[in-house]
Amino acid sequence: MMTPRTKAPSLASLCIKSLKLQLLQNLYELPSELLEGVVAHLPALALHNFQTHMPFNCCLDSYESGDDCLINNGRKRARNDVLGNSWKVLFELRWPEFIDHVESPADWQHLYWEKHLQNCVDEAAEVALRPTFSGRICSINVSDNILRYICHDDHMTCPKCVCKELSFHFRTFGPYLRCLRLLNVLCVTEISELLRKSKLQRLVLRWIRSEKHVEPLCKLLIQSRDTLTSLEFIHCKLSSNSINAICASLHEKGIHTTGMQRFSIKTSSIEIDPLAAPSSFIAFLMSVRTLHSLHFCDGNLDRHIARMVFSTLLDSSSNLSSLDLSENNISGWLSTFSWRSVVGSPSSGKSLRSLCKLNLRGNELDKYDAENLAYALLHMPGLESLDLSGNPIEDSGIRSLISYFTKNPNSRLADLDLENCELSCCGVIEFLDTLSMLEKPIKFLSVADNALGSEVAEAIVNSFTVSIESLNISGIGLGPLGFLALGRKLEKGSKKLLSINISKNRGGQETARFLSKLIPLAPRLISVDASYNLMPPESLLMLCDSLRTAKGDLKRLDMTGNSCINHKADHSTLLSEFQHSGEPIFVLPSSLASHVPYDDDP
Repeated sequence: MMTPRTKAPSLASLCIKSLKLQLLQNLYELPSELLEGVVAHLPALALHNFQTHMPFNCCLDSYESGDDCLINNGRKRARNDVLGNSWKVLFELRWPEFIDHVESPADWQHLYWEKHLQNCVDEAAEVALRPTFSGRICSINVSDNILRYICHDDHMTCPKCVCKELSFHFRTFGPYLRCLRLLNVLCVTEISELLRKSKLQRLVLRWIRSEKHVEPLCKLLIQSRDTLTSLEFIHCKLSSNSINAICASLHEKGIHTTGMQRFSIKTSSIEIDPLAAPSSFIAFLMSVRTLHSLHFCDGNLDRHIARMVFSTLLDSSSNLSSLDLSENNISGWLSTFSWRSVVGSPSSGKSLRSLCKLNLRGNELDKYDAENLAYALLHMPGLESLDLSGNPIEDSGIRSLISYFTKNPNSRLADLDLENCELSCCGVIEFLDTLSMLEKPIKFLSVADNALGSEVAEAIVNSFTVSIESLNISGIGLGPLGFLALGRKLEKGSKKLLSINISKNRGGQETARFLSKLIPLAPRLISVDASYNLMPPESLLMLCDSLRTAKGDLKRLDMTGNSCINHKADHSTLLSEFQHSGEPIFVLPSSLASHVPYDDDP
């Protein structure tokens, strides 16, 4: 049987192609000022083709050579002011809400096609989710809503338009793709072929809940293993076999290095038997030296899985800087470690020595966990940030932290979150007194949402007048007496304080009096949250007088939810008088609903 041959192009099609190339060549020979005018009016696909076929000797004003050029098949695709500005205009026309979030300098052509492909993928996922869909992913047609941004109208309506199929977009613009979000419905065999030209660096997977999605995903991971640096799973259900296969795809056996820097599983279900841990998962944690960030946030982890992860990291060779185990239920996870016997051992805690950030928020940790953690922290000499919020460690737990700081006065810990930890006034006062004596004091501290009362005022003033740069004391029950005490104790200036959150403390008029005294004494203060403090109308005038006399750099003062803000009054004069870099300093409620006073009564 004869094999079918590829149909040769007709003479007419060859002539048309030759004519197009000749016309394009004539276009490049226009004077630069005329050429710039043409470029400024090209749609995205035409601009892409213009740049792709640009001759090496084509000259535009403001042309820049060197690293900002791309040589491709002997032709030069210049990254210069003219072309760059054209891509920026096209990006802003299509996604105006994102233009301010792009960091400079930016490769606007790269950003344009990367975001374009993400739009195409999101739209294809909607089509593939329809019960009636039964075709191939690559054959899905891109909608006119997307095509109108890259093509002329007559090109879109042409029955032979090749840019309608999804495969065209990945074949043409795939090399620009570095970051991608994929739904489970697109984790099919052909996705690897679609992304063959892409060099993925960051991949986010959503709703992977079946083994049928894991196999195509693993094929994609193997294909992208040399370039992939970040992998994130959200709303997924990952079995032990799935995690083993995924990690095996990322980590080639016998090779101890890979480019993976960030591995994250969030708001998902992780089903691992800690007594039979996936071997490839363990090998991945043990051997990936480039791994900097490991997140298992809200992953239904229990103490056994958390213990297995932590014990593996103790002997791993990675340079981990961030570990997030938040929003799980891991109470007791450190109870079996013999910290007293291993502390100081040169072979223990290899990867934990590089750890800078540890997030244990909302894990039901109690005072016994805090005691064990105090020993574990000695394995983390580089730790700078610790989040223990939402854990009922009580005063016994905070005293374990006091013990840690006493034994380790040179601790680098600078950011500590103890919000909603069921602490009392006595425990916090003792803790703040300890912090004031450290050689390297805490810079960022939160004790918000603990029932501390007004008695804690003196210790709080001492903390932010000595060392603390950012303090969150929201909802600690200060009341008018607490703010009165704060004001009386505030005698020295606070030269280091940058931000303070005193919201939800029901301080009334005393809140404004305290702030009026604080603002002139804190020249570096840039942000104050005084929302929901039941401040009366005269408080606003008091704060305005303080701002007029202050010589600081305050950028934001949140007054939301205070009765001093009358929603019927015209605050335009207030907003125009007190500004920083053209933005109002006062944050006022925008609707009547936000004027409802905060009620923290049960």
